[in-house]
Amino acid sequence: MQITGTVVRVDLSGGFWGIEGDDGQKYQPTTPLPPEFQQEGLKVKAEVSPAYAFTIFMWGKSVEVGKIEKL
Repeated sequence: MQITGTVVRVDLSGGFWGIEGDDGQKYQPTTPLPPEFQQEGLKVKAEVSPAYAFTIFMWGKSVEVGKIEKL
């Protein structure tokens, strides 16, 4: 599915970069975003698919990020 949203730094258990979707949903990538997308407040469009991974973070939906681009 395609999402648009804003990159945010989530400071839980060492922290990670997530995406707060324009749809109000929080998306937690299962692998780190590429360095050029690790910017607080960056608007992005991404192709994501649901990921069924165990995570210690209680934040948003786990997703695998395919293509991602800056808006």
